[in-house]
Amino acid sequence: MNILVIIMVAGFMVGLVLVLRVFTSWGRRWGATPAECARRMIGDAYLDGGPATRISMTRAVSLNKPPQTVWPWLAQLGRGAGWYSIERLDNGGKTSARHIVSWIPAPQLGDAAAIGYLRYLEPGRELVWWLGGEQWLGSRVRMVVNILVMPRQEGSRLIIRISGDAAGSTARLAIGVFQLVDTIMARRQLLGIKERVERYGARPVDLDQPETGRGDQYQLYEIIYASGKRAGVAGKEKAASWRRMAIEDKILVQAMAEER
Repeated sequence: MNILVIIMVAGFMVGLVLVLRVFTSWGRRWGATPAECARRMIGDAYLDGGPATRISMTRAVSLNKPPQTVWPWLAQLGRGAGWYSIERLDNGGKTSARHIVSWIPAPQLGDAAAIGYLRYLEPGRELVWWLGGEQWLGSRVRMVVNILVMPRQEGSRLIIRISGDAAGSTARLAIGVFQLVDTIMARRQLLGIKERVERYGARPVDLDQPETGRGDQYQLYEIIYASGKRAGVAGKEKAASWRRMAIEDKILVQAMAEER
């Protein structure tokens, strides 16, 4: 390999690294104000005392509807209605719901989905999902998804913070890949929520995509509700593992007694 080729390859790699850094830095705080990024949120405490290799990404968007209109869309997110993001990447090509799905129950502590289990809930305002540990890229990774909606003037302000830490020899790699993948998906999800809230309000039906009654109509990845009922495709992702974690953490006390 001659020196010119080496220089070209090195230049390409340096340029790629710089582009990725700019992209992830932009995506880490997309739409959020400095005050929102600095704000202490409920889920932050779940990582206290954990590994030093960590990331916190705060994004936000303003909506022209009040929180009571926004909340039902957040309540069914990942709980049978899909993820409102890039469907081919995070939903198996299924189209996320564009209405409030009739059969999805209200959120309950211990609901288990692809992103962990529901550990904190303030109906109408806040949900916090917790993934307490998974081996990924050679390290043990933990993740928190904190979703908060608040009134703002005549509408709402939606803040979503995704944070995580990692322990192991590949911790920095794991966190870096986690940040990159999440950056790609997060902006599209916020815009997906905004589109649904502002365009459809709280409509109960979608004439273009009417309900069939199938639990996997709008979402590929399995969700196991606190009651034990399920939606999505059984075995897709690790909802069963996160349900067991919720039982071990004594979030699902009744289920713990029933499943012994």
